[in-house]
Amino acid sequence: MSHSLDRFLANTDAAGSVMAHARLLQKLARIYENSAPEHLGKASRVANYKSGTVVIHADNGAVAVKLRQMAPTLANEFSKRGVECNGVTVKVQAIEISQHFQSPTGHTLPAGAGRALAELAAGMPASPLREAIETLLERSAKAE
Repeated sequence: MSHSLDRFLANTDAAGSVMAHARLLQKLARIYENSAPEHLGKASRVANYKSGTVVIHADNGAVAVKLRQMAPTLANEFSKRGVECNGVTVKVQAIEISQHFQSPTGHTLPAGAGRALAELAAGMPASPLREAIETLLERSAKAE
């Protein structure tokens, strides 16, 4: 497999087209970053460009819905900035949460906060929130 990749990259035309596509994607990403509302831009990214269509991957369905509503505006913005763009396609491409968030370990709660949370949990009916508070208190106690 690496031999075919080496041959492909050795072919100046093939490598040149890959590099040109990569530069185009970088340009599209910059345009998108400057055009999309910040909260939507942080939860999505330009993924590809095919046959005049910009493909955007959204982290979740809610972001995808908003971006689909904005698709004509985004396509117009790409066109204004010199990219031949007939439309924008938005796909949900969720990313692994574990890549971006890892629960803290080894942290203890301040004594006052621990007591207040324990009192709060004791006065609550059984619920997922109460279980979450109790789990937080247990983890904090183990970290001490």
